[in-house]
Amino acid sequence: MHGGWNSTVETLVAGVPAVVFPQWADQGTNAKMVEDVWRTGVRVRRREGDGVVEGKEIERCVEMVMGDEDIKRNAEKWRKLAREALSDGGPSTVNLQAFLNDVCSN
Repeated sequence: MHGGWNSTVETLVAGVPAVVFPQWADQGTNAKMVEDVWRTGVRVRRREGDGVVEGKEIERCVEMVMGDEDIKRNAEKWRKLAREALSDGGPSTVNLQAFLNDVCSN
């Protein structure tokens, strides 16, 4: 994925390990979160000097997310957390309802 916010959240909610190839804006930050904070995927590394991504780098990344049990486990952990947050009575649902109540009362 390119690492835009929507794609990033979708991979977390789905529990899918990701290979992130950021291009601009928030994508680099999101790629860092995926790789270093949530540990649910890896970031594609560009070749020094010209910024080209070689085929062997894509292969490395795909093999890593397909074979690394820690990445798979972390992706599943974040899937469960996201679904709990979105469930009835979960913090995301409660906060959304509070926001809607505030907007509708004004």
